Amino acid sequence: MTADRLLLELKAVSKSFGQTEVLQRIDLAVKDGEFITILGPSGSGKTTILRMIGGFENPSSGEILLDGADISGLPINKRPFNTVFQDYALFPHMSVAANVGYGLKVRGVRQSEIDSRVGEALDLVQLRDFARRLPGQLSGGQRQRVALARAIICRPRLILLDEPLAALDVELRRQMQLFLKDIQREIKTTFLFVTHDQEEAISMADRICVMNSGHIQQLGTAHEVYYRPANQFVARFFGDNNLVEGRLGPAHGDTRAIETALGTLHCAIDGQPHLAAAPVGAAAFAVFRPEAVALAPLAGEAPNMAQGIVSDISFAGAHTLANIAAGSGGATALRLRFPSRVEGIALKPGDVANLYWRAAECRLVLV
Repeated sequence: MTADRLLLELKAVSKSFGQTEVLQRIDLAVKDGEFITILGPSGSGKTTILRMIGGFENPSSGEILLDGADISGLPINKRPFNTVFQDYALFPHMSVAANVGYGLKVRGVRQSEIDSRVGEALDLVQLRDFARRLPGQLSGGQRQRVALARAIICRPRLILLDEPLAALDVELRRQMQLFLKDIQREIKTTFLFVTHDQEEAISMADRICVMNSGHIQQLGTAHEVYYRPANQFVARFFGDNNLVEGRLGPAHGDTRAIETALGTLHCAIDGQPHLAAAPVGAAAFAVFRPEAVALAPLAGEAPNMAQGIVSDISFAGAHTLANIAAGSGGATALRLRFPSRVEGIALKPGDVANLYWRAAECRLVLV
């Protein structure tokens, strides 16, 4: 990747279908050679972004820039991009090799070069021995790798992937996630990957673009989105975050108090100046992950604390999940996740649980 070199930019891009506006003034900058995942629920606008970049749809307004030049009206076949679809879109009557080389054939590339590049692409996706097979003779994962080889062989500037792993079973999906990331690192081509799966986004992306209702809610690294959600939607959508509503109190250095039904909590605000500047009394949520909560006192700084009754507990292999009814009357629901072999083995519904979590692992989002 060329450091900080922009490959693609969307500037104030909007898209309407009739009277329905599905994208509203989207700004997105994609660096050369990075892996970006566009994540969001159904109807959030993520696939529409991909289709406009690929040339399958035209924006209603705004610009799509490649190397600074507007390509909004450029036909699909003139854009140096390739798309990998969820249904693979392979020709069933053609061999694997013929499918992979098809794009070069329609471009008039001589057969000797096609054969050479097909071999290279199949080596890359570890399918050279399957070159003569038909798509119907392959597994789902193998067909997906054929589709990827077909996208790679034309040496595009950008590869667009529209939920390409959605049809695979869980274990094969995990394997393909690692495979795609390894391929992307090896060929150093920019990948733009659409998914609704948070775990998939975390495991693959250099940056994650979280979408909802036609807007970008947050753009950042997996770590930033996971631990420092920008707003209430991201906090609720991205994992099993605990959200405790309250009113902001004063700031103390890199932390700020929030008055809640659990009492006064303290949350980190470093790197988020808008939270430091928000007025006392403003409505906000304290946000902390279920794995941040401990069942025993924490060493070091005075932690946030709460007490509640275990309402449900479930064993999930390496981890145990617990739901706690905390605060006055048990009105505040909290969720915990902890290693099964370390803590909580004797915990059962009806038990009293004392909970502790550090200010550094508690974040604020404004209502």
